[in-house]
Amino acid sequence: MAKILDQHGQPFDLKAIAEPQTARVAMLANTYIESQLGGLTPARAASILAAADTGDMAAQHRLFEDMLDRDAHLVCEIGKRKGALVTLDWSVEPPANASRAEKKAAAWVEDVLRTAVDDLEDVLLAMMDAPGHGFAPVELEWTLLGGERLPKFHPRPQDWFRMSRDRRALRLNDGSADGAEPAPMGWIWHTHGKAKTGYQTRQGLYRVLLWPFLYKSYSIGDLAEFLETYGLPIIVGKYQQGATAEEKASLMRAVTALGHDARAIMPQEMALEIQKVTGAGESAAHLAMVDWAERSQSKAILGQVLSAEAKATGMGSGVADLQGEVRRDILRSDARQIAGTLTRDLVYPLIALNLPGIDGLRRCPRFIFDDGEADDLALYADALPKLAQGGARIPVAWVHEKLRIPEAADGEAVFAAAPAPATPSLPALTPGPSPASGRGGENPLPPGEGRVRAALRAEPPVKVEDTADKMTPALAAAAQPSVEAWVSQIEAMLAGADSLEQFREDLLARYRDLPADDLVEVMAAALAAIELRGRAEVLAGR
Repeated sequence: MAKILDQHGQPFDLKAIAEPQTARVAMLANTYIESQLGGLTPARAASILAAADTGDMAAQHRLFEDMLDRDAHLVCEIGKRKGALVTLDWSVEPPANASRAEKKAAAWVEDVLRTAVDDLEDVLLAMMDAPGHGFAPVELEWTLLGGERLPKFHPRPQDWFRMSRDRRALRLNDGSADGAEPAPMGWIWHTHGKAKTGYQTRQGLYRVLLWPFLYKSYSIGDLAEFLETYGLPIIVGKYQQGATAEEKASLMRAVTALGHDARAIMPQEMALEIQKVTGAGESAAHLAMVDWAERSQSKAILGQVLSAEAKATGMGSGVADLQGEVRRDILRSDARQIAGTLTRDLVYPLIALNLPGIDGLRRCPRFIFDDGEADDLALYADALPKLAQGGARIPVAWVHEKLRIPEAADGEAVFAAAPAPATPSLPALTPGPSPASGRGGENPLPPGEGRVRAALRAEPPVKVEDTADKMTPALAAAAQPSVEAWVSQIEAMLAGADSLEQFREDLLARYRDLPADDLVEVMAAALAAIELRGRAEVLAGR
């Protein structure tokens, strides 16, 4: 078999993955989990964090898990950040200028992760423990299935690890002084330290969230004590002057019984008063501390507070948009960090153990989350045609990428817009005869053609919405000869008439003989143009 290199470029022995690394450390499976919340004070919390800074992280990470067990708001906000990642689409993409082997490797890995790995979503959720703890270890168990080495995933708790003596690297706590280095090709080792420098033990958000959690716990405890003391009315028993100790004790028993059972007996000469406590204290101060703590937690986890609040801010939608953009930035950061880890610790080992031809991370296919959003379709639909008409050379692939629209494969059915209504056009003909020449003049029209078609001959094709406007001058020109012929004949009748009554009689008698064929053709064409213009505007949504 060809030599295999691990993700660090070092020779790799397949014997190293014969069994999970933790299987050889029996003490880890028998680790006793001790809660860190009992008697937790600010001083003790500070000592736990200080111990972690020296390399002993077990108590710190157990405290972090205890916080998640107790704080519903903290669990909710962490769940939002985790859940946002698993909603993203992902793919395995070959490198730039990929060879056939690299493209094949990318397609094979994606197929394996989608079909042969059932718990990839659980792996992503486990890796999202890293923002809180600072790191998230997922152990790989390689199994041989049908000639392919495929992984099984085992998320491991953070308290199984410690810092090396120089505090520069994380080690598996196997009982040795310096711990065991995580085996290459045996772990998905995700750290969340790219946004914060310093020691690994200080890079988790839970170190910041510990203090709001602690102060909120104190405030909730104070609120519970306040409600226990002042939440119920005070029952006061009154006894007569000179009452004996036995009588006083009897009255106290009656008061106590009334407080719990709402029934009691006492001597007739004794009395009870129920007093409602007012002004003895307010819960608002305790709730204000709780509100501050939860808002601080939301800011640290999600970068904003609106998604955790149902109340209106009174500042308009701009604030919501801004805070939503902050949250999307955090999501993109998480996605890109996890994608890099998966490429190094999962994609490359899968290829190195199963496929030849790729010997390093440089040409390894990349695990990529689709963390982008489609740009404004309406904006681009308006701008792109104008840019193209102005001479801009815009790659089609770029347009598909910006709008998040996949390109259709060869032979694949594509969506197409409905065809626009056809624009009627009149055949262009030679100009008709002048009024002087009449129908049998020097330029007779071919059969079936009239002045309207002749007048529109020189008009270039136009858009549907402009047809009526373009036809108006042509139609007017086509109608002018007929109008002028009418006017000349009417003027002759008027000149030959002796009176208005005679002119009326002559006009009525000769009305049917006036030339109307060409004018009728013009009016029909005008009405058709008007109707088509109206239809075009309706289709255009005007």
